[in-house]
Amino acid sequence: MSDLSSSSNGPHVYPMAPLIRSTLVLLYLALVLPLPAFASGPMRLWLLVMVALGLVLVLALVSERVELSAEGLKVGPAPWCASVLKRGWQMPWDDVKALVPVATSQGGRVYYIRSGAQAHLLPQRVERFDDFLVRFGSASGLETSSVQRLTPPWTYQLLAISSGLMLAIELLAGLRWIIQL
Repeated sequence: MSDLSSSSNGPHVYPMAPLIRSTLVLLYLALVLPLPAFASGPMRLWLLVMVALGLVLVLALVSERVELSAEGLKVGPAPWCASVLKRGWQMPWDDVKALVPVATSQGGRVYYIRSGAQAHLLPQRVERFDDFLVRFGSASGLETSSVQRLTPPWTYQLLAISSGLMLAIELLAGLRWIIQL
């Protein structure tokens, strides 16, 4: 079924889209960066360490990537954090049977890749999504022309702007507080 081997050497790797990845990291920072400032004494140091560890965890979670190869589809974390994040899945092309659309409670649509008794969520937040769909459809033999991104880019752009403004205000307030000391 797959013709991925003839199109290039090695697998095609699709990381999470940069807009989504950076927005989620920015949102994390905007929400937790001010917390150590509200703590006193030894709790402040503990919170600083936890914020740093949390950032590493968030970076690991948004490092998820999709690989399409001649053998099949593989979804999992980037190599630098794969030993810690044991999540992920893979499916040989011969096992791919259908692409099932399911409506979400927010009015969107997700797609499940069916393989007999198993179903896995089709990655819809990847970089170069259109290229991913073309290659996935070609290798699996499934029709993908009606598949769209889960959320339009403007939603992440709005969240990124809001998070950036929040973080900027927090940093300015922190700087003002430090200057007053």
